[in-house]
Amino acid sequence: MRTLRRTVAGLSAVALAATLGACSADDGVPTLTWYINPDDGGQAEIAASCTEAANGAYRIETSLLPRDAASQREQLARRLAASDRSLDIMSLDPPFIPELAEPGFLAPVPDTLQDTDGIVQGAVQSASWNGELVTVPFWANTQLLWYRESVAEAAGLDMSQPVTWDQIIQVAEDQDKQIGVQGALAESLTVWINALVASAGGQILEDPEASPDEMQLGLETDAGRAAADIIGRIGSEGLGGSGLPTADENASMNLFQGDSGSFMVNWPFVWPAMQASDPEIVDDLGWAVYPRVDAATPAAPPVGGINLGVGAYSENTDLAWRAVECIVQPENQAQYFVTNGNPPSNTAAYDDPQVQEQFPMADTIRESLDLGAPRPQTPYYNEISIGLQRTWHPPTAVNPDATPETSTDFILAVLRGERLL
Repeated sequence: MRTLRRTVAGLSAVALAATLGACSADDGVPTLTWYINPDDGGQAEIAASCTEAANGAYRIETSLLPRDAASQREQLARRLAASDRSLDIMSLDPPFIPELAEPGFLAPVPDTLQDTDGIVQGAVQSASWNGELVTVPFWANTQLLWYRESVAEAAGLDMSQPVTWDQIIQVAEDQDKQIGVQGALAESLTVWINALVASAGGQILEDPEASPDEMQLGLETDAGRAAADIIGRIGSEGLGGSGLPTADENASMNLFQGDSGSFMVNWPFVWPAMQASDPEIVDDLGWAVYPRVDAATPAAPPVGGINLGVGAYSENTDLAWRAVECIVQPENQAQYFVTNGNPPSNTAAYDDPQVQEQFPMADTIRESLDLGAPRPQTPYYNEISIGLQRTWHPPTAVNPDATPETSTDFILAVLRGERLL
């Protein structure tokens, strides 16, 4: 793949750091290195717990990946392309899994971990490639519609029933309020675009397994135009605030907490964050499943989270999968949720009393994850995501009559080597 060939050029610099895993300690116990995404220490706690449960069969050490997903992808892709043996267990952002699975960089998931009963559908989809489970869901994530109860009540909205983007836009206009959305030139914008297209019954990529010369995008469709219309209206009418072109998830939360706050689409991390920063807002806070594009079509909320993969070149693949089996146990997922705020992929974990107590919206999160639609599953995700960001930004300039066509032409030209990102 072009993406991987480009990244291999920087291998020598990264290889210097690839000395941790696939080795044994002095006591003869094999050491497995788990490359983790940054958190509040929850993955290290699970590693210690599973090491103890292994009774000397293996120990798990953690190694921290970069904070942003793009840098995580770059580091892992380079090292896997170099047949790095230190990559035992990896916490993987779902959109980049096909890029690593397609060239055989991931060890096959054993039969003992193939059973997906009880796993939320969105997480199963994001963990798969070419119809096969190539990683194991660990924690899942989704965006909810958060709302100020006072605003919804004043508008006469029944939030126990599904609401549409048109409805919340109308409420914001009528009450001179603003909507918390993510319009920054970043992955969060791709998340928003994809959720809107999927909620309208479409998909950004029609044939994810096709070669670049044969790929077809689903943007020049009714679904693509509906997504552009919503983004363009929120942008051009100032409903996302003056900072919308640079607004990430935290900026959206800050907007929502202000005097003009009304509705917001965002991840569950905002619940503990707002509890800590603004208890008065929490008293006026409600939540629901992601807004619909069409009243008759269920929403397809964003899906995120982390799946666990094992490097194909690891010297301890069997032990690594045994460790993964321990890591993803429902009790570990429940504990990770209550301590680090990352929702489980296993539905059984949502029944944990601590989960229900600390996250009263847990059942809504679980429902959302079953409805969720992953971002395009393709080895060329990086090109598609950046192409979307370049052509759908700023939101004030998005036009349903032009943006889907412009975006399609640009992305296909990049994929075919005719233009550069």
